[in-house]
Amino acid sequence: VTENRSDLEDLHLYATPREQRFRRFASLEFEGQLYMTPYDFIQAVTNDEPKRAKQWRSLSKQELNQILMETPPVWKGSSKLFRNLNEKGVISYTEYLFLLCILTKPHAGFRIAFNMFDTDGNEMVDKKEFLVLQEIFRKKNEKRERKGDEEKRAMLRLQLYGYHTSTNSVLKSEGEDLVPRSYWDTLRRSTSQALFSDLAERADDISSSLSDTTLLVHFFGKKGKAELNFEDFYRFMDNLQTEVLEIEFLSYSNGMNTISEEDFAHILLRYTNVENTSSYLENMRCRIPEEKGITFDEFRSFFQFLNNLEDFTIAMQMYNFASRSIGQDEFKRAVYVATGVKLSPHLVNTVFKIFDVDRDDQLSYKEFIGIMKDRLNRGFRGYKPIQRYTTFKSCVRKELYSR
Repeated sequence: VTENRSDLEDLHLYATPREQRFRRFASLEFEGQLYMTPYDFIQAVTNDEPKRAKQWRSLSKQELNQILMETPPVWKGSSKLFRNLNEKGVISYTEYLFLLCILTKPHAGFRIAFNMFDTDGNEMVDKKEFLVLQEIFRKKNEKRERKGDEEKRAMLRLQLYGYHTSTNSVLKSEGEDLVPRSYWDTLRRSTSQALFSDLAERADDISSSLSDTTLLVHFFGKKGKAELNFEDFYRFMDNLQTEVLEIEFLSYSNGMNTISEEDFAHILLRYTNVENTSSYLENMRCRIPEEKGITFDEFRSFFQFLNNLEDFTIAMQMYNFASRSIGQDEFKRAVYVATGVKLSPHLVNTVFKIFDVDRDDQLSYKEFIGIMKDRLNRGFRGYKPIQRYTTFKSCVRKELYSR
């Protein structure tokens, strides 16, 4: 089923940037609600635009049930879960937002997320507790809706949430004049409110109005009766972060064990608002003439550091490093003290060669943090394409591999 292009563009006028991105990448529709496949989700966080024409394929109830029947339980999860499922899965809009939140959070944040869902404090999360997510994100969206055609906004809500929302909500409305900036903040602040809401009375109504998804079946079983413990929750989130990083790394490594320092620079600058990216790339090429390569372990450690960027920022401010540039040893030590992440000397040197534009072997804290905050918000900002240069060594290596 292909939606009429004028209708698509018309509804886009009433959608937020996040909603627009979800609608662009989603490929499935069931009973009026749009869904991503696991393949769609991976594409949405690693590419600028969908690789295929905009089509929403309508699923029958039988097809959906078959997809859900093939969903593995959470204890069979791996860092290849989304790749193995490929097109055989359905992810709702609120789950898309939740997964995006997790991609940018440190491992310590996984416990916070789990505790937010565990509203009765029994160290287990059941399906009803997890569905609070639907109401929290929906309410945040309703507060940000633009004024205009009520019919169009109702159609958009139906596409994203699968049901027409009412003025009643699981969450109380007091004290919500100031909308938190992120969905993570919304989740953190609002879940506790659900403890004092009428969630228990309405949980069955919420559940019955929604179709099961791959994530719900993966977490809570085909009958929805299983409970999720923290170990399984942590493993799922760690696997998700690893899988997305593996996909990004492999897209540049071409089967090799390393990516070039230049490719690493491309990945770091990819989602940022840096205007003159060529100066960073040229600076790095001149200062690292001999290509050593970045391993996946180094690559992953750097993004684990980025997920702890808030703690690093606070630590730098406490030690008054935020007001001056710092050297490589200071940077490496500060990263470890603030985040517990050990960065290799070669990785730190590469980062300095990319961002040390004036070539004084010092890193400007303010500029680096600003750029990395852009990069951390992958998927929430528009993709900024960067012209890709290839060094002679990279050409030789990839040519040899292709043979």
